[in-house]
Amino acid sequence: MDTKTAPFLRWLAVVIAVGALTVATRITASNDPVVSRIAFGSCADQRSPQPIWEAINKYDPQVFIWLGDNIYGDNKRPFRVFGKERTIGPWKNVPRFYPVSELEMQDKYSKAKNGPGYARLRQSAKVVGTWDDHDYGLNDAGKEFSEKITNQRLLLDFLDEPQDSPRRKQAGVYTSYTFGPLGKKIKVILLDTRYHRDPLRSDGSVLGTSQWTWLEKELNGPASAITIIGSSIQVVSNISATTGPLFYLESWGRFPKERKRLFKLISDSKRDGVFFISGDVHFGEIARYDCGAGYPLYDVTSSGLTQAVEKVIPSPFQSFVRFVAWLTPTTMRVKNKSCRFKSCTYGQPNFGVIDVNWDAVPVSVKLEVRDAKGMPVHSVIVSLSDLQTRDTGSEDSMRAGEHRRHCSLEVTLPWIIRYRLAILFFCTLAVLLLLLAGLLFLVISALIRCIRKHKLD
Repeated sequence: MDTKTAPFLRWLAVVIAVGALTVATRITASNDPVVSRIAFGSCADQRSPQPIWEAINKYDPQVFIWLGDNIYGDNKRPFRVFGKERTIGPWKNVPRFYPVSELEMQDKYSKAKNGPGYARLRQSAKVVGTWDDHDYGLNDAGKEFSEKITNQRLLLDFLDEPQDSPRRKQAGVYTSYTFGPLGKKIKVILLDTRYHRDPLRSDGSVLGTSQWTWLEKELNGPASAITIIGSSIQVVSNISATTGPLFYLESWGRFPKERKRLFKLISDSKRDGVFFISGDVHFGEIARYDCGAGYPLYDVTSSGLTQAVEKVIPSPFQSFVRFVAWLTPTTMRVKNKSCRFKSCTYGQPNFGVIDVNWDAVPVSVKLEVRDAKGMPVHSVIVSLSDLQTRDTGSEDSMRAGEHRRHCSLEVTLPWIIRYRLAILFFCTLAVLLLLLAGLLFLVISALIRCIRKHKLD
């Protein structure tokens, strides 16, 4: 062969190989199906009836995302103030929740996995997910929980994670997926808010160093039209700031430094089309934060598939629960005419859906919470053009004392508003105690008069 033509032939072979690889990659990418229907949910007690799967299957999602409490793996003792095992009150001597054996966890996962409604969903949709505390193994547990390594394996078995998956080798179940062809890609990032989480009230870490490093790479990676960040606990809403000291819920808002870091990471990445989905709280709602990333950050909470706050309340008192939900101050909750109830929360079993209209110009996304029959109870329609980075101000840029809806955090509300639920509760309690004391006084006075009259007679 001519020595002058050999380099040319080698160069030509490389060009052909690269071209063939590029074409093959594009063909493969173009063959990825367009994903436009995603469902998600959380809080499914394997011991309870689960008729909601019928509505989910009828919706026919292409992807279903578990957001935690996929089973209730821990056990709980009954409420007891007195007795050998006291779970509440000043004499509490045992925790109400306690972990179970590996065999019991396997049995609970098997029951959940083989339920007819869920089994049908697994045949028709790609199922992915993360965990929360009850499938992690213990209520409200964090990095201190000793059985997390074993329970990580059991969760991944439940999700049919391949045996050679990196998730089986890392510390934590965080992961990401990309669906759809070029131009219509949807990235799903699932966080692990348990494995590395510091104790509540510590304002420590939620994700841990390794997961933060991974998340930064994910957000700064290849662009996608939509990025869904799944968190087992609420990101935007911080209800505990306005329900305390009566009761507290877990959320990113109880780790303010971590939440601020998360919003900054999204903002610095300049990634468009990001929103959150979450679970845990046993009711559904949609929240929005406008001062975190240069565009509104939505958080759609769906909780739960079986566990819901109104299910444990007798029917006559459910209206009172809705009144309390309406009365609870919030700066982040989205309130519009689509809400079934005035509070724009939903305390019955529910699931969430993400409907993407790729044919719309610009592309639009419907974020929705649906009831057990598949009917919408709250929804928003968001244009992707509204989820693009721009300067919308920040919470830090507001003047002292200024409050802006969907921007001011709940902890910055005037105390008379922030604590109005607690104020109302304690005032009502004081009035009831005064009425009880007055009634007791009247009864005692009547008894004394009767005794005196009897002596005179």
